[in-house]
Amino acid sequence: MVQAFSLVHDDLPALDDDDTRRGQPTSHVRYGEGVAVLVGDALLNAAHRLVIREVRPPELALAVAAELSDGVAGMIDGQYLDVTAVADPTLEQLARLHRLKTGALIGASVVSGALVGGAEDLTPYREFSSELGLLFQIVDDILDDGTEDEPSYVNLLGLERARELASASHERARDLLAGVPGDTGELAELTDQIAHRQA
Repeated sequence: MVQAFSLVHDDLPALDDDDTRRGQPTSHVRYGEGVAVLVGDALLNAAHRLVIREVRPPELALAVAAELSDGVAGMIDGQYLDVTAVADPTLEQLARLHRLKTGALIGASVVSGALVGGAEDLTPYREFSSELGLLFQIVDDILDDGTEDEPSYVNLLGLERARELASASHERARDLLAGVPGDTGELAELTDQIAHRQA
């Protein structure tokens, strides 16, 4: 729900002004801007409501809600950096933007799962998910092939160097995942899917 909220709002004219998503008209194109804003708000609220009502015990619900709130706050910070980005960001600025814009929400997902699963040390989950978010964005930029007028790894480094950066990020994510306790098979599969996705 939070991911859907972020996409509905990201497509709005005030942000990316996208007319289609996955081959379909975006929410504001189909239903109008006002409805799209309300849909995004409703999805975000519904996510928090679900956690509050369904996660037990209450202390765990509070911890998951706090993690989710931190992830959304980081994503919004990253979106702010994106809409106010300088024309030619440095590699460090671009990585910071994407660790927030994409990584914060992925981090909230991974860490919330770890909390529900009973993990006590959340550091390895945070480190892994931060790298996974960066990997996702580098691959996304490669698939977009350096969208004009947007800060991206392809625009900054060129396609071949961006591919090398994605490969190094994939390797770091897998290495960090090795430090996560328990069965990480599904996370490893997800990491590989992100690294090798074609769309």
